[in-house]
Amino acid sequence: MAHAKKIILVALEEELPKSTLPGFHIEYTGVGKINASLKTAEVIQKFSPELIINYGTAGGLAKNLHGLVEVSHFLQRDMDARALGFSLGQTPFDPVLTISFGRTGHSCGTGDSFVTQTPGVETDVVDMEAYAIAKACYLKRIDFVCYKFISDGANAEASLDWTENVNKGRRLFKEKVLSFIENT
Repeated sequence: MAHAKKIILVALEEELPKSTLPGFHIEYTGVGKINASLKTAEVIQKFSPELIINYGTAGGLAKNLHGLVEVSHFLQRDMDARALGFSLGQTPFDPVLTISFGRTGHSCGTGDSFVTQTPGVETDVVDMEAYAIAKACYLKRIDFVCYKFISDGANAEASLDWTENVNKGRRLFKEKVLSFIENT
């Protein structure tokens, strides 16, 4: 494969079928942080990539956020150990609160729930996999780039909007990833 050291991780085939980017190595993680963590660890061990690119859908929380956006700061929105004196989003005894790869972009709060109302951790977008993939890349010192298509407003209509928009970002991502790869 022409881009074997660059692997694209996507939760669902419906978001990005392999036929969208022939010649690219695309793997599907499944939904949620545990599935994303396990698949990322497997991909790192099996292929030793130089770069992992995550693409998927996300709920937009920031005003006027739409289309395809780059995400560069990652938090866990559902880690809640406040009863032990930790901040919402902070894993107990883990010094890493926010993961960043030095790029300019939006913040993403990852959790194992589909967001239909504003979560307690303030971020620009919400998803269910990016933090897990970013953390694995961060710990293994693998470069990571993340693009999310805003499929819904993370509100009461989110499930209907996501269902309608889940596959609408493919073309935008294809253009973005081809441009990114060409320039690296």
